[in-house]
Formats: sequence, structure tokens, C-alpha cells
Amino acid sequence: MSWSALPAAGPPSDPVTLDEAADRATDAAGWVEQNWSTWLSVGLRIVLIMVIALVLRHVIRRALTKLIERMNRSVQAVEGTALGGLLVNAERRRQRSEAIGSVLRSVTSFLILGTAALMMLGALNINLAPLLASAGVAGVALGFGARNLVTDFLSGVFMILEDQYGVGDTIDAGVASGEVIEVGLRVTKLRGDNGEIWYVRNGEVKRIGNLSQGWATAGVDVMVRPSEDLEKVRAVITQVTEKLAKDDPWSEKLWGPVEVLGLDSVLLDSMTVRLSAKTMPGQALSVERELRWRIKEAFDEAGIRIVGGLLPVTDGAPVADPAAGVSAPSALASPTSPQSLAASPLAPPQNLSK
Repeated sequence: MSWSALPAAGPPSDPVTLDEAADRATDAAGWVEQNWSTWLSVGLRIVLIMVIALVLRHVIRRALTKLIERMNRSVQAVEGTALGGLLVNAERRRQRSEAIGSVLRSVTSFLILGTAALMMLGALNINLAPLLASAGVAGVALGFGARNLVTDFLSGVFMILEDQYGVGDTIDAGVASGEVIEVGLRVTKLRGDNGEIWYVRNGEVKRIGNLSQGWATAGVDVMVRPSEDLEKVRAVITQVTEKLAKDDPWSEKLWGPVEVLGLDSVLLDSMTVRLSAKTMPGQALSVERELRWRIKEAFDEAGIRIVGGLLPVTDGAPVADPAAGVSAPSALASPTSPQSLAASPLAPPQNLSK
């Protein structure tokens, strides 16, 4: 192999002279000298935007925290009073206020930091129009794709703000009912009467019946025989209800006197006396059971018979029923009945040859 077969090498690069290097350094120093003020102003603007955003975020979050603490103190002040009994308990109000505070703090941080980020990008002379357009398109697509999630979230926010229910309340949400054991912005957790746990999405709840706020009504129907003396029945029931209102713990569960509303219905074999009382929320069933128990004992002592009790004993021997020994008529008693015709012998033929 000869050296002539090798490819010819390119021309060697010209070495950088000292004067050219000095010129390039001078140009770079001049460019930096011309733009350092712009860089400094942009940097200071970004730092100022960041400092203002952080300070504003801290001040607003601290104000929200103070507001939540003041709400909790006001709730603790009315706890144990008559007004506190009509309202919800302090623990439930504390959880509600903490949830509201958490949502407000998160929204505040998102708005302030997001605005600060856009202002810093604008300070760097970055065109925000394509970014905002892309964010708008992405937001619309996300809204259509996660509309159920957005609906659940917004329903949870308004549910917490309006204080529709809270932890410890017994509610009827339509799709499920039970005691609220956890409240979230997307899902509410209920415990049913049999111990089952229901996970109800907030967006699916169309109507809510809260059985733990305000007061409850206990209603009892007492059915007695039509022959009983109504004044005596009223006197016995009034004596029972007055004693119940003085005994513990029923005196706390009853928020008003037990009222005898009067006769609700009168039938041939019974008449119904209706009672009603305003009770503590969630205690109506226990008050009704205790009322029935005491009324039954008082009626037994007073000799008042309720429907379904023992029949009164009559003097003398019972009169026998004259129709008890008569048997039912037989179908064979009538010669024209189908049963008699079927049982009768057949007649011999008339034209028999001998």
C-alpha cells in the first residue's frame, strides 16, 4: 500500500491569534456591559414578584387560620347551652371549619402562586398567549373528561359551606341512609343500620334529610276498646307523661311536654288515642318505647284493656250455640242434585229380546 492512495488531508485551521481573542473578549464584555442592567432589572422584578407572592400568601393563610380559630371559640362558648343544643356539636363544627379553612387555603395558594408564575414568565418576555390558549384547551378537555369528578367536588364544597350535614349526623341521602362517619369533598361515608358502610358520591345526592339537627318528634298511638272511659284513659296517660318528664334521663331527652292530641280514629272494635312530644334529635325512638312501656303498665294497674288484651270474663255459664250441633246439609239430600243423579242406579233398557 502506497502513501499516494491515502486521501489528502484538508487544509489546517488557522490558529486564533492573540488579537482576535482580545477582540472577542472585548465584544463579549461590551455585550455584557450593555445588557447587565436589563438582566439586573428582570432579576430584581422576578425576585420582587416572588417575595410579594410569598408574603401575600402567608398573610392570607394566617388570616384564614385566625378566622377558623375564632369560629371554633364561638362554637365552644355556646356548647352546653340551649342554643348549643339546637345547633350541632362543637366537634362537628370544628371539623367543618377545618375543612372550609383547608379549601380556602388551597384555593388562595393556587391563585397567588399561579398569578406570580405568569407574571414572572411575562417579565422574561415570554409570549403567554400560546400558553394560555393551551391551558384553556386542556382545561376544557379535562372538564369534559372529568365532569363527574368536578361535579362531586363542587357539590362537596357547597355542602360544607352550607353545613348540610356533618360527622355524627344521621341522614337520609336518597341513595343510602345512616350515620355520617366521614365527610370529604368528593365522597361521603355513611354507616347503615346493620353496620354496612356506604360510599356516596356528593354529586349523586339530590336531596338530603338530616335527622340530627333541630329536634325530633316522638309519636305514640294507644289503641283501646271503644267501651273504655275516655276521661279515665286521658287521666292515666297524663299521669304517666308527667312522671316521665321528671325522671332522668328522659327529662333531658324531652324538649317539651307530651301532648295528648285526642282520638285519631274510632272503629267498631277499637279507638286510637295519639300522643306527641318534641324530643332531642335522634332520641325519638327511645322516648316512644319508654312511653309504650309505662302506658302499658299503667293501663294494667287501672284495669284498662287495650286491643289484643284478655277478653273480659262474664258471669254465669256460657250460652251454648244452638247451631253448633247441626251438621252442614248434604248434597245427596236433594234427588235432583248432580250428586244424587250420579249415585242413583241405572234404569234397565226397555226393548230387551227374550
